Amino acid sequence: MSSLQNELLRGWQIHQQRRFADAEHIYRNVLHQAPGNAHAWCYLGIALHDQRQYAGAVEAYRKALQLQPEFPIALNNLGNSLRYEGEADEADDCFRKAIELKPDYLNAFKNRGTLHVWNGNLQQGLGYYQQALQINPNEAELHRNLGVIYLLQGRFEEGWKEYRWRWRVGDLNRPNIGVPVWDGEDLAGKSILLTAEQGLGDTIHFVRYARVLRERGASTTVYCQPQLLALLQNSPELGPMYPNSLGLDRPVDLQCSLVDVADLTGTTDETIPGQTPYIHPAPHLCSYWQERLPRKAETLRVGIAWQGNPDHQADVFRSVPLKCFEPIADVPGVELISLQNGFGVEQLDEWAGDKPITVLDSNVDKSSGAFMDTAAIMKTLDLIITSDTSIAHLAGALAVPTWIALGYIPDWRWLLSREDSPWYPTVRLFRQSTIGDWNGVFSRIKREVEQFAVAARQNRED
Repeated sequence: MSSLQNELLRGWQIHQQRRFADAEHIYRNVLHQAPGNAHAWCYLGIALHDQRQYAGAVEAYRKALQLQPEFPIALNNLGNSLRYEGEADEADDCFRKAIELKPDYLNAFKNRGTLHVWNGNLQQGLGYYQQALQINPNEAELHRNLGVIYLLQGRFEEGWKEYRWRWRVGDLNRPNIGVPVWDGEDLAGKSILLTAEQGLGDTIHFVRYARVLRERGASTTVYCQPQLLALLQNSPELGPMYPNSLGLDRPVDLQCSLVDVADLTGTTDETIPGQTPYIHPAPHLCSYWQERLPRKAETLRVGIAWQGNPDHQADVFRSVPLKCFEPIADVPGVELISLQNGFGVEQLDEWAGDKPITVLDSNVDKSSGAFMDTAAIMKTLDLIITSDTSIAHLAGALAVPTWIALGYIPDWRWLLSREDSPWYPTVRLFRQSTIGDWNGVFSRIKREVEQFAVAARQNRED
């Protein structure tokens, strides 16, 4: 093996440690010595893609293909980066060519299916997933993807069955506490540990199932992210909470993830436990923020959030540029209050709305715990308008009137077509009619805000 090949191997080993920038540096050094190495260009493209530098990745893959036109891996990877760049037709053509060169190319079928799903062609996407399963019937990620689509379509029984495969994908782990996983048996008189398996918003969404199991006679302990502990402990109906950053110091009979409880209790769109609120803000913080944010006469107070976790694979489709909220600032009597924290706040510097956004102190949620202040602030608001983030789930769990701006193909929990949510009775859904069209979404939202403001004024006068 040549020294350059050794360097590429070393770069890939570093890449697999998620040290993408370091791997990129190694690949560029190889290319400095051997600019005609197609595989080095392909590796560079992967490193750039994993750093979300999609345009740079596209350029690297194109150079690899100039050097080696019949290179199915580079074609597949080019299609994947073009997908994130919004170049759906060219991406599809890349996947087609990769499959022609390698008819059993599992990842090309998988990526081609995902491309069509993201573009709203669900049946076509499902078709490519099914073809991929013919290549490998035990491909866990494909089964999980099928589960997500079936759940999105409201096909809950099929969806839960396929979604269980996510445990075999390799990115989720159960606590190693030496007790069996609940299989749906009667829980009366038994203790069960309910574990958080995904993000903060997912925990807020599914923690309602602790109450469901307690009503069935179980003794529950929610084993959740430590930053949520303070918030959830204000809701005694959810039972005891324990941080999953610590080893469990209490005996339990069984364990189950909160998401799996929804599966094992046979949840459908007609049986979703949608009673809200099931999360409650701390009373002392409610009093504090009512004093800090005194209501102005004739004002409609609207909290807004626009940016989700940028590490989410579909963030490019679900987060909304802050500038899309600018038309709402034109509505007479509306006061916009930022609920955004962390990623996305930099967009406030470019705000050009008719009225300024009220930006809260940077210490919000810092002293009491994640969402503690935010939950109390939400209870002072008339309305919340947000992208699909943890803010949406918190507002829904608090039973605050909430409008969610959704991409063309949303997260499965929001289902298809409907404007309401069986998960949260106080939520309204505003969906893109075409991919990427946030302006159309916010034109509708503005009209609804105008009507909301008029109704609020009439109620105050009455």
